[in-house]
Amino acid sequence: MTELADMPVRTTLFTSIGRIAKFTRVMYKPHYLLYGILWVFALEGTAALLTNPTVGWHPTGATAARIAIVAIVLLYLRMVDEQKDLDYDRIHNPDRPLVTGAVTAGELRAAMATIALIAIAGSLALSLRSAIAITAVLAYGLILWALEQLSTTIRTNILLNLVVTYPVQLLVTAYVVLSAIDTGEAAARGRVAWVAIVFAGAFLQFEFARKTSHTPRPGEMYYSNALGGPGSAIASSACAVLAALCEIALAKPWDWHGTATVIGWIPLALTLIPLIGTYRFLRSKSTDYPILPAVLFILTLYLTLITQAVVATHQ
Repeated sequence: MTELADMPVRTTLFTSIGRIAKFTRVMYKPHYLLYGILWVFALEGTAALLTNPTVGWHPTGATAARIAIVAIVLLYLRMVDEQKDLDYDRIHNPDRPLVTGAVTAGELRAAMATIALIAIAGSLALSLRSAIAITAVLAYGLILWALEQLSTTIRTNILLNLVVTYPVQLLVTAYVVLSAIDTGEAAARGRVAWVAIVFAGAFLQFEFARKTSHTPRPGEMYYSNALGGPGSAIASSACAVLAALCEIALAKPWDWHGTATVIGWIPLALTLIPLIGTYRFLRSKSTDYPILPAVLFILTLYLTLITQAVVATHQ
C-alpha cells in the first residue's frame, strides 16, 4: 500500500523535472552557456595575467567547478527573471513558459532552491569566500525581484532598472576573481578590481545593442525609448571602446614581445565590429540595431583575452 501511495508523488516529481528540463531548453539557449564558459575563462585568465604574470595560467579543476557553478547560477537568474517579468511577458512575450503554463512558479522556485544549494556547496568546496560570494549573487537576484515588485519606477524606467540590476553581473565577476585568488589561479592584487570595467563594458555594449531600435516601442523595455535610437547605439559602441581601452591599459601589451604583443592589441581592433555596426544602423532605415556585431564583439573579445592570458603568462 505504501508503495502504491508513493507512486503519485514520484510521478509528480518526474513530471516537474521534465517541465523544468523543457524550460531550460527553451529559455537557456546554448549560446547562454557558451557565454558563461567564455566569461569565466576570460575573467580568470585576465585576473591571472594582471596579478601573477610570471606564472603560466591554465585552467584547473577549480576553473571547471567555477564554470559549472556560474552556468547553473545564470539559469537560476533566468528563473528569477521569468517570475519577476511575468506581467510584462503576458503582454509582450506571451509564448514564455510561465505565461503559457508550461512550467509553474512553484516548480521554478523548487528548482531555484536546488540550484542554490548546489552552487553554495560547490563553492564551499573551493573556499569559504567563494561560498559567501555566490550566496551574495543568489541573494541579490531575490532582492531585485522584491525591488521590482515594490517600485513601479524601477520596474518601468529602463535606465534606473539597469542601474539596479547590473550589479548582479558585478557580483558574479567578484565571485570568479575572489575564488580564483583563493584557489591560486590569481593573486591578491588591488589592480585586479579594474577587470570589472573591462567585463562591464563588454556586456553593456551587448545589453544596449539588443534593446535599440529606430522605432519607438511604447511600453517595451528598450533603451532607445529613453535615449533615442542613435543615443542608444552610440552608448553601445562607447561601452565596447571603454572595455578595450581599459583592458589594454591594464595589460600593457607594449611591454610584451613577439606574438603576445600582437594579441595584446587585438581588443582595440575588435572595436571596429560594433563601431561599424553602429555606423550602419545610423545610416540605414533598418528598424532594429543589428545584434550580430554585438554578439561577435563580446565572443571574440573573450576568446582574445583567453588566448592572451595563455600566451602572455608564458613569456
